[in-house]
Amino acid sequence: MEKRNIIIVENDVDEQLLMREGFEKSGYFNLLAPFNNGNDLLYWLNANPDVIPDVILSDLNMPGKNGYDIMVNLQKIAAYAEVPFFIMSTLSNPVLVQICLSRGAAGFLVKPRVYIDYTTFACQLNALVLQNVWQKQGVGVV
Repeated sequence: MEKRNIIIVENDVDEQLLMREGFEKSGYFNLLAPFNNGNDLLYWLNANPDVIPDVILSDLNMPGKNGYDIMVNLQKIAAYAEVPFFIMSTLSNPVLVQICLSRGAAGFLVKPRVYIDYTTFACQLNALVLQNVWQKQGVGVV
């Protein structure tokens, strides 16, 4: 199984560590880099133009550029416009979810209430990534 290169943007350092552990345990993802906010991510992408992630996962609510701002910025850059961008939040407000999806998010995930559930969370993200790939390829999803 080929691992997907992922970038995670999450401002909570403890949660970042637990996410890293859960994503590594899942076996689906190779973490390229974690970032504390959108500004740091955009700076890193500018400094590393040859590194194109397979997936970007960002928290919605963060200081500086939030997940929504990052997504809108990356949609304007040709190299990242096709990279599936997933937003995560502790909130599951249907209006908020619909806004993110209608503006280009490949998916919206609610963070686990218990930190130890990040392996399951990574597996759920992988299923959404596969669904996104199949849709782009015109393959029906069962």
